[in-house]
Amino acid sequence: MGKKRKHSETEVSGPKKEESALERPQRTLLGWKDEAEVKETEPHGFRSKEKVLVTCSRRINCRYRHLMLNVVSLLPHCKKDNKVESKSSKGMALNELVELKSCSSCLFFECRKHKDLYLWMAKCPGGPSVKFLVNAVHTMEELKLTGNHLKGSRPILTFSANFDKDAHWKLLKEMLMQIFGTPKEHRKSKPYHDHVFVFSIVDDHIWFRNYQISVPHNESDKVARGGLDKMTLVEVGPRFCLNPIKIFGGSFGGPTLYENPLYISPNQIRALEKRQKAGKYATKVKAKKRRKMHEMSNPLEPDEFADMWRE
Repeated sequence: MGKKRKHSETEVSGPKKEESALERPQRTLLGWKDEAEVKETEPHGFRSKEKVLVTCSRRINCRYRHLMLNVVSLLPHCKKDNKVESKSSKGMALNELVELKSCSSCLFFECRKHKDLYLWMAKCPGGPSVKFLVNAVHTMEELKLTGNHLKGSRPILTFSANFDKDAHWKLLKEMLMQIFGTPKEHRKSKPYHDHVFVFSIVDDHIWFRNYQISVPHNESDKVARGGLDKMTLVEVGPRFCLNPIKIFGGSFGGPTLYENPLYISPNQIRALEKRQKAGKYATKVKAKKRRKMHEMSNPLEPDEFADMWRE
């Protein structure tokens, strides 16, 4: 029989400190990356995560609906949603939709009386927001222009010099840049530019045009870098004109920052046209009355040959 070990010999030694496991380097398709390489390739600076919700009101005209779909095709960073009822409480519903869709801006096409189209452009949820009257609408389908650019490519935004004159035009310029400018490295966008969005102010209206940048691809006529003289612009569409009505401090409401003094609502224009037509009819009725009164006051003398052939 073996001897039993003494208690002192069987003492358990204290737990050893576990060595910290080395972090595994990041793996890529080309192999393993070192930490230094990973830190160098990390993006620096601000990255735009702008997303735009595009929707419309119920009972919208087919032409205006096609215009909205054209705008959706031009903005790869937008999200389209179902129709919203255009009531006084539409601002709350749209703000909730923007939050659910994780967007930061909204374009709401509101149609009234199947005739008038209003465009709400808002930054949610803090504001500001702008209400436009949309005129001179021409969709891509009806124009049938020869221009054609790749879907999802990033546009170049150009503005006329009038945008730097007044404060409200500067605010509108900044909102248009944020909403219509495609964010860099967006997953649905292409990494190059092949079309131009043109915003110009004429008669206190903002006119929108979309042009394709056409470059010759022949080997003999290959354009050098910076050779803008050989590049041409071909219009693609759509076309529309924005008449600003009011600028609000909040999202779809709030304090009024600017009100257009030259704005006339379409209802007033139609009422004026009806009055002019009614005025033409009233002048005709008055002319007939004057003629009758003149005939009654100046009767014709009896004709002496009137009863000659009666016998």
